[in-house]
Amino acid sequence: MSRQSNRPEAESGDESTEIDVTDATASTQDDDVESAIATLQAKADENWDLYLRAAAEVENVRKRASRDVEHARKFALEGFGRELLAVKDSLELGLEATDAADVDSLRKGSEATLKLLAGALTRFGVEEVDPQGEPFDPDLHEAISMQPSADVEPGSIITVIQKGYALNGRLLRPARVIVAMETPAESAGD
Repeated sequence: MSRQSNRPEAESGDESTEIDVTDATASTQDDDVESAIATLQAKADENWDLYLRAAAEVENVRKRASRDVEHARKFALEGFGRELLAVKDSLELGLEATDAADVDSLRKGSEATLKLLAGALTRFGVEEVDPQGEPFDPDLHEAISMQPSADVEPGSIITVIQKGYALNGRLLRPARVIVAMETPAESAGD
């Protein structure tokens, strides 16, 4: 049984000078694999570093946004509070003047204070909802009761008990109203 060798013999014909081609090829392939592994490891390390930096940046942005929201929440009413101080000052002056003032001057002072307050509310986007005579809208009004009325169309607002308010178009408080309904004579005639 003769076994063929994968090793070519040297041209001299000497078997002891055989070149191990398989070992040389394997050694070159090992070097290529090790080089590829080293390159891939370097790329993986670089990507890991980029990931860590991106994750740290995201965490920093989250913390910064959280601080900004907290700051906005804490000081959002600063301007509004400053405007209300003028109203408070006016009320205090009115109270101090009650001993020596007549009813007419107290009324004028109260009207001026109310005007200050209305101006402050308007500057901050608070609008009055006064629906007197308008059709009832459940999105803007809260019906306290219904009352028969021959003077206005059924479903219309007869009386505003308490005005409503909206902040930049968003309802803060609905207007509390009394709504007209058909009179008993009208409903019997149908």
